[in-house]
Amino acid sequence: MARAIGMVECTTVATGFKAADDMAKAADVEILQAEVTCPGKFVILITGELSAVRASVEAVEGRYQERIMDTFVLGNPHESIFPAIYGTTHPEHIDALGILETYDVSALIVAADLAAKTAIVELIELRLAKGMCGKSYMTLTGSVAAVEAAIEKAKAEAGDRGMFLDSSVIARPSDKLVPYIF
Repeated sequence: MARAIGMVECTTVATGFKAADDMAKAADVEILQAEVTCPGKFVILITGELSAVRASVEAVEGRYQERIMDTFVLGNPHESIFPAIYGTTHPEHIDALGILETYDVSALIVAADLAAKTAIVELIELRLAKGMCGKSYMTLTGSVAAVEAAIEKAKAEAGDRGMFLDSSVIARPSDKLVPYIF
């Protein structure tokens, strides 16, 4: 079976803790993140074999439906997802900068995975709802054409989920802006 990640984004902290506990008990998964984000939402990120991640997420989807904002399960996530989530990516050169903003965390991670698999781009950062009133954004770099293709695909994915907010592509960002990208 393939490695996978899954997420449940709850609208309340109390439900978030309960859902995280239920997910850990439902299948053999590892909790990577179980924490409060703005504005008082709770995000649970898990990893494991695809079938276990799917079972874990499905175990709480029906049980806490009224308190779940969004969920996803991704088999074989792009290898750049985790460095971007943890803000450890620092590209040597930024040819073009792509930015995509969503209303929630789950839609952003799914869109980022799709963007990274669409074109030769490097995910720089996935800012997940902290200090953003629940919104999230990603930055990525690559050639102008690659960044445009990746952002368009990510925009369509987030839009299909009803969570797309805004996006931009900046060709050759100013050297004065670059220090603020990381």
